[in-house]
Amino acid sequence: MGTRKTKAPPPAALGRASTKKDLPDHFKNYRHVWVFIELERGQVHPVSFELLGEGRRLADQLGVQLAGVILGPPGDSTRHAVAEAFAYDADLVYLVEKPLLTDYRNESFTKALTDLVNTYKPEILLLGATTLGRDLAGSVATTLLTGLTADCTGLDVDADGSLAATRPTFGGSLLCTIYTLNCRPQMATVRPRVMRMPQRSNKPVGRVIRHDLRMLEDEIVTKVVGFLSDGQSENANLAYADVVVAGGLGLGAADNLQLLKNLAQTIGGDYGCSRPLVQKGWMAADRQIGQTGKTIRPKLYIAAGISGAVQHRVGVEGADLIVAINTDPNAPIFDFANIGVVADAVSFLPALTEVFIRRLAPGNHIRLVN
Repeated sequence: MGTRKTKAPPPAALGRASTKKDLPDHFKNYRHVWVFIELERGQVHPVSFELLGEGRRLADQLGVQLAGVILGPPGDSTRHAVAEAFAYDADLVYLVEKPLLTDYRNESFTKALTDLVNTYKPEILLLGATTLGRDLAGSVATTLLTGLTADCTGLDVDADGSLAATRPTFGGSLLCTIYTLNCRPQMATVRPRVMRMPQRSNKPVGRVIRHDLRMLEDEIVTKVVGFLSDGQSENANLAYADVVVAGGLGLGAADNLQLLKNLAQTIGGDYGCSRPLVQKGWMAADRQIGQTGKTIRPKLYIAAGISGAVQHRVGVEGADLIVAINTDPNAPIFDFANIGVVADAVSFLPALTEVFIRRLAPGNHIRLVN
């Protein structure tokens, strides 16, 4: 799709290859892969499990341990998070339990995580690219004076053990693989649904290392006085929908978005759009799918009137089945769609919806053929 990988080392590293013997001796003290387990109002954010799956792969390649890092208040939610970390294959858990970690605040979480890193020295630290994760990762990386690669779409380790963090750049036209050559830990954030959800096991709770947070409430400037709904809670699960119908400029007019909603409602799915529709003001930004929007992994993705530029492909290529509807037979989306329909989406969507209505009527069944 016209993408290529490029390495972007820091200026001091230009003109030389990086090997383990090039690294400072004190880097040898940094070992193991850590995943920050994000608690969202008492619940573990699913991106944490996705990162544990990816962290397991990296740790096995490096021959080191995989650790979960949990910051939270004493109580059931934190204990549940510990159990879930082991269920998703962590070898150990670093735990900081304090009442002042009940709600996310940058000062307390940054101090807790940086103290852990300085004490136990991981070589790789992964966080979800959520609102919380992005804020925390940037603050921790700045405090530790280390590198951070944000919104990664791929993670790997080179022969010398360096983390190769790949992300789109130049507006999504290139995939750039970035290395943190001169600092530790190597940090990266990954958006929800970019990585596959691993299989949950019945692995028992293992080794838990408790660490104290030497901080008082009076030292924290930010105070949580309450929570207000943003009025968009119904859109929060788009990234985790099993069926998604999305539209692009090929729909022609804002009124035709109702065609997406009708189909999505009929088949029990959710709906979204490509970036141009958000830019036109036709749909809210939290419905945008792609590099600068949501990343999705549905069982079925129907793209109506979407050309399929790299920016959009990044957000949908994890779908099990992609059905593309476009009037242009040379549209890029047909290069990665499983099923392509050359048709006008405005005419095709109502017909498709009507077929589903008939087939899903009581007494009728849709037969899936593998």
